[in-house]
Formats: sequence, C-alpha cells, structure tokens
Amino acid sequence: MKKGNIKEVNRKKRHRRIRKKVRGTAERPRLVVKRSLTNLYAQVINDEENRTVLALSTATKETKDQLKNKTKTEQSRIIGMLLGKKCVEANIKGVVFDRGGYKYHGRVKAFAEGAREGGLSF
Repeated sequence: MKKGNIKEVNRKKRHRRIRKKVRGTAERPRLVVKRSLTNLYAQVINDEENRTVLALSTATKETKDQLKNKTKTEQSRIIGMLLGKKCVEANIKGVVFDRGGYKYHGRVKAFAEGAREGGLSF
C-alpha cells in the first residue's frame, strides 16, 4: 500500500469517528469542509432532512475572480467569509463544524476563522 493511501484511510477513519458525534439540525446545520490539492469545498448540511442548504468552493465561477493570485490559505479564508455571509443572509447564525478528518490547521483553520469573521458561530 502506498503512503498516500494510508494517509487517506486514516483521514477517513477520523472522519467516521467525528461523524458519530456531529449532527446537523435545522437550527444548527453541519458545516463540512473537503480539501483537495487545488481546491476547498464547503457545504452547510441539514442532516435531519438530508439536504444541502448552501455550498461554496474555490472552483465555482462566482469565486474565481476574487481568488485570483492568492495563496490557497488566503483563498480558504475568503471562501469562509463568503459562506459565513451567505449563511447569515439565509438566517443561519450557528453551525456545527465538521472538519472532515483533517487536522485543524492551515487551510481548514483559515476557512473556519473566515467563516467566523463572516458572522457564523461554532
């Protein structure tokens, strides 16, 4: 087994462990982060209805212009702020943060801080 595969398997184990405890409701939906080598994807999910309320990523057309010539960490912070503002507009004040098995540092931490700056509380 390759080393990269072991890391991904371990991340998925951590994510399963986190998901046992973290549930999104209508009042406090779950904010999920998915990180790839080039992009960051975020969704706000209501687990009671199995419905995605909001979604945003660095790969969408609406965000491409704002993220040009920025580092991945800066892009993550901007995406967090934009998602936080969209959630406040959709009358969502608080969320439960699901870091997706990733360590809370770097892009994931920048995203979370940006979402807090955008008006979310978690």
